[in-house]
Order: sequence, then C-alpha cells, then structure tokens
Amino acid sequence: MSSSNQEDLGKLILRLVVGILMLFHGISKLTNGVSGIEGMVASHGLPGFLGWGVYIGEVIAPLLLIAGIYARAGGLLVAINMIVAILLVHTGQLYLLSKTGGWQLELQGLYLFCGLAIALLGAGRYSLGGSSGRWN
Repeated sequence: MSSSNQEDLGKLILRLVVGILMLFHGISKLTNGVSGIEGMVASHGLPGFLGWGVYIGEVIAPLLLIAGIYARAGGLLVAINMIVAILLVHTGQLYLLSKTGGWQLELQGLYLFCGLAIALLGAGRYSLGGSSGRWN
C-alpha cells in the first residue's frame, strides 16, 4: 500500500471515528431535546436559542465527517462545539486529573483536537467529496 493510500485510509478512520461517536451525542439531543443546554446558555447571559447550535456541532458536523463532504468545515464545527461545551460546562475541570491519572477533560480534548486535525487534514480520497476541493 502506498503512503498516499495509507494517509487517505488514516483520514477515513479519523473522520469515521469522530463522526460516528459524536453523532451518538447528537442522537441523544434529538431524542431528549436541548432544554438543558438552553438553560446553561441562558445562565451565561446569552439567548437560550443559541443552545440549538448543538445540533450543528453534534448532528450536521458528524454527518459531514462521515460522508467526507465539507469535512474540513465539519471538523472545525466539531472543534467549535467542544470549545463551547468546555466553556459552558467544564471550565472547573480544566486543570483537574481523574482518579486514574488522566485529564478529566480527555474526551472533550480528543473531540476538540481531532476536529482540528480533520479541519487541517481534509477528507482524503475515501470520501464522497473527494480530495480535490478546498473544504473536503
């Protein structure tokens, strides 16, 4: 297998893992609603309807990643979603370790930085968007 094929396969694995796992969070929001997030947003002095933006970060962005269409934009949306989640919910945990020694925000950090990696790497050849476009 050529190094180009290996890179494209690596991009596919990264996109699928981040997209599928984040989509589970989005399905939960579709099933249970976002009233809790609206409340958190409102408690920070922002309009509650901004909580609906979670659907962009946890449903639309993962679907873009899985399909490989506008994957760079999808990765950036996942990263932005995680920054907002950290600011809304997890700021008190930024400097804490878990009982097993890991960072308490390691899952959020993985989503954030993998989203950024996808935004920088693009979709690769194994995608519906192909690898020729700037945002794929």
